[in-house]
Order: sequence, then C-alpha cells, then structure tokens
Amino acid sequence: MAVAKNGDNVQVHYTGRLDDGTIFDSSEGGDPLAFQLGARAVIPGFEAAIVGMQEGHTKTTHIPAAAAYGPYLDEMVLAVSRDQFPPDLEPQVGQPLQIEQEDGQTFVAHIAEISEAAITLDANHPLAGQDLTFDIQLVKIG
Repeated sequence: MAVAKNGDNVQVHYTGRLDDGTIFDSSEGGDPLAFQLGARAVIPGFEAAIVGMQEGHTKTTHIPAAAAYGPYLDEMVLAVSRDQFPPDLEPQVGQPLQIEQEDGQTFVAHIAEISEAAITLDANHPLAGQDLTFDIQLVKIG
C-alpha cells in the first residue's frame, strides 16, 4: 500500500487541540483538508506527521510550538496612538485588523488591549507559543 510522501496531494480529516484539551480547529462534519505535501500549505509539524502514513490510517501527534506557529514574540506587540486609526473605527479586543506597511506589504494583527490613548496590536499568530496535538486521518493520497 502506498505511503504519503513529499509532492503527493493528500486529503486529511483532523482535530486540533491545545494542551488543556480545548479544540481549536477540526474538519469533522465538513470536507477533508486537501493540500500538497512539501508545498508549505500547513504548519511543518502537521505536514511531517502525514509523511509516511497510509490511506485510511489515523494517528495522534504532538507538535511543539517551534514546529507549529513558532514562539510568542513580545516584539510583535505594539501600542499605537488612537489618532493613527480611522475615527469611525469602533475597536474591540480580539478584532483582526489588516495593516499595510510602508513597503506595501500587509499583515494581520489582533487588537489585544484598548485604552483612551492607545490601541495595543498583537501580530503574533493566535496559536504562537502553543504546543498542539492533532488527531489525523489520512483519507486519500493523490
């Protein structure tokens, strides 16, 4: 029976959990996630867990933060004066904002804190610094 290898298109069902058991994402009840192994479409640890699996097989894998969304970086948190935002913005903690840099590149930051003088933005991925556990079922190769 064939095993999944880099370059293969795969379809997987998965459930992702934090160390405390909280489910943060799942394909249960929907279509399987489809992607090409080696194309960097998913986090490195998730992709590595699938390499070598056979169709129909399941596994549970623990992915440390370094192989998931990386460490939480304090330098990715920045307090910005409220006058730098559009006056019609009604900020809420957790709200995502798309930020355009001077070079034209964009990134997403979430509002972490709001005060009268400033809005604190956090550009870390929401799962940065977290170890993750995935239950994975390889549905199809090819």
